[in-house]
Amino acid sequence: MIFVLILAGCSSSKFKSKWLQTESPQYFKAVFTTTRGDFEIKSYRKWSPQGVDRLYQLITYGYFDSVPVYRMIPNYVAQFGKPDSIINSQWGQKKVLDEPVIEKNVFGTMAFARDTINTRGLQLFINLKNNSPRLDTIHYSGVTGFPVIAKVTSGMKNVKAFFSYGAKPMNDYDSISKDNLFIRRKYPKIDYILKAEITTVKEK
Repeated sequence: MIFVLILAGCSSSKFKSKWLQTESPQYFKAVFTTTRGDFEIKSYRKWSPQGVDRLYQLITYGYFDSVPVYRMIPNYVAQFGKPDSIINSQWGQKKVLDEPVIEKNVFGTMAFARDTINTRGLQLFINLKNNSPRLDTIHYSGVTGFPVIAKVTSGMKNVKAFFSYGAKPMNDYDSISKDNLFIRRKYPKIDYILKAEITTVKEK
């Protein structure tokens, strides 16, 4: 089960709760720099207002600095998130409420992973194939589907090239969620999101 105008990023170690009040523009583009090369995304707030707000906050305030792609399942999804329990608890102060699926989970779309009700907000995945038949409608733990928050517009060849340990790292999820040192020691070939930056903003 599955549990992305240039603004300067700020370190998450200096987290400010007011960041969680930042609302995204109606449309924006961003570039993600990774150890495999860049990929670019576009995002429309109407797809998932709560989710897109959080994505915009995470990019704007530097959450994606040195983020491991810890769950890479070829022809399924590439999942990533920051392994720092303190930072994650700070960002988790404001829950991202569940929303209906508007855009389909087709190849190249991005969504937040989640577990139970209102648990989106920190871990994301990119669809490596058309997962719409399942991920749009799957229902468990009181929620239905995974609302798409962005689409990759270029660089999917780099996303597809992320190194895969299969599902094995999920067996060490508790250790992975604490820091990158464990990941680098046990899973040295894992790729990373190095940074993300907003490149275009439009209000209409």
